[in-house]
Amino acid sequence: MSDPERVRASIESLLDSIGSPANRDQLVEILTTVARLGGNDSDRLDLKITSTALKEMADAFFMFAPYRNVRKLTMFGSARTEPSDPLYAQARELAKVLAVNGWSTITGAGPGIMAAGLEGAGFDKSFGINIRLPFEQGANQFIRDDPKLVSMKYFFTRKLMLIKESFAYAALPGGYGTLDEVFELLTLVQTGKAEPAPIVLLETPGTQYWRTWEQFLIKEVASRGLIGHEDAAFYKITDTVEDAAAEILGFYRNYHSLRWVGDTLVLRLANRPTHAEVVELSERFEDIMRGPLRVLDGPLPAERRGGDFPELPRVALRFDRMSFARLRQLIDALNTLASAPPEIPVQLT
Repeated sequence: MSDPERVRASIESLLDSIGSPANRDQLVEILTTVARLGGNDSDRLDLKITSTALKEMADAFFMFAPYRNVRKLTMFGSARTEPSDPLYAQARELAKVLAVNGWSTITGAGPGIMAAGLEGAGFDKSFGINIRLPFEQGANQFIRDDPKLVSMKYFFTRKLMLIKESFAYAALPGGYGTLDEVFELLTLVQTGKAEPAPIVLLETPGTQYWRTWEQFLIKEVASRGLIGHEDAAFYKITDTVEDAAAEILGFYRNYHSLRWVGDTLVLRLANRPTHAEVVELSERFEDIMRGPLRVLDGPLPAERRGGDFPELPRVALRFDRMSFARLRQLIDALNTLASAPPEIPVQLT
């Protein structure tokens, strides 16, 4: 038996001994990678990074597992924002409004905007993903003793979880960290590495933090052809909590979720569009589709096997896998059809 065969046999035996359930193929891949690291005289620091990152991701996966279908907002913003700052009140109010509508809030668990978001969400609807830093005191008082808190050594694992587990994002003014998170998030949705989701950039009335940021993008980035002008569809700048909440809740007014089935992109909806609406959308978005938009009578076979919301109506398209800003505009259009559910009213607390 060759070395790879012996390794595979040992891994299969190990999985048998722990009663490995579903997704065994993925567990084999993970353990095969571990064996590769062990057999290549890997650097100790490389192994420590791998070990820590894997443990941090596992901790977060286990924490979020019972809440996978709970809609969550991730909130970004400065740790230096004081409770007396109007920005703090905005962050707290936005999380509170969303909590009334059944949403939870995730933050980085630190002070400032992160504390404001969790204060507004309340204990039952708060999640924290803390970063261990030498100059901060750890998690804020609103999440410190909550089992829905994990702490991480690495920013990259923390950012992965802040983005992976959320259905919407809100960013308030901040420094390097906030801007890094916003740009990474925009990169992920622009390239299709993250699913379409509402991104709200919230500032206080009379200020120009995000407007000035946007002017830089228009004058120095889009004007050089480095991004498309249509990429502004990925985010909404506003200075009111009411508009921010309306953007987040409105994104899921009709649109529910998506799934790739081979080369077909399936968009699940709350209400079935009419034939006339589908024809109009096919014409308006023909630049990103190979063929017309189709209404499906039911889930495709791959969806039925996965149990992915078979009760929902859906539309399907052969998407070009490039024009993600236009895909976002298609979702916005589906949300405003006459056949869509009524607009969700936003009531401030």
